[in-house]
Amino acid sequence: MSPVGSCATTTPAPRRPRGRPRKRIDERDEGNRRQELLNAAARLFRRKGFDATTTRDIAAAVGMHAGSPFYHFKSKGALLYTVMEEGMRAALARQAQALQPGTDPAASLRRLVRSHFDTLHGPGRDFIPVMLYESRSLNARQRAAIARLQRDYEAAWVPVLEALAGSGQLKADVALARLLIFGALNWSVQWFNPKKRASLVDVTDAAMALFIHEEHS
Repeated sequence: MSPVGSCATTTPAPRRPRGRPRKRIDERDEGNRRQELLNAAARLFRRKGFDATTTRDIAAAVGMHAGSPFYHFKSKGALLYTVMEEGMRAALARQAQALQPGTDPAASLRRLVRSHFDTLHGPGRDFIPVMLYESRSLNARQRAAIARLQRDYEAAWVPVLEALAGSGQLKADVALARLLIFGALNWSVQWFNPKKRASLVDVTDAAMALFIHEEHS
């Protein structure tokens, strides 16, 4: 027999939407925080190393849930690659702004050196150390893509160095000079401290004095 009151209508349970559950408000806000993730990842990869850094560390650094980075990047390896790729593209854009057509070669080299120091020690400064020391963690395709960006970046220096060699201001072989110059500039990430007596202007002057003979009127 039917129980008493079975004739009363019952309200059907609400249907659950299909697919991924709707994000909470705090999770939806994370959709605009991709750059924060990249900055935090670059900082942690530089300080702790890629292998010792977890996605939980990166999420915690920007106040996200542990799984939230995967809304933006497929894996920690993809995050590492994007740190390097976007860092190189920012450096290329900065360098393009620094170069001025028709500028004296020595002045062009000074602009290139200063732009590179700004890349090494200004906003976004963590990506080059990460690129220098963590590229082994990329796969072959990723390494090839980063190498192409590096070649594009260094290519802008070659005509400047060739002009300086032609004028006698650069005494070294151009190809070797390029390698030595980048080696010297990049090593500054190990010792430069803006709180000490040398400024970026000072280290740019010192680099120019080492690399070429500048003619002063």
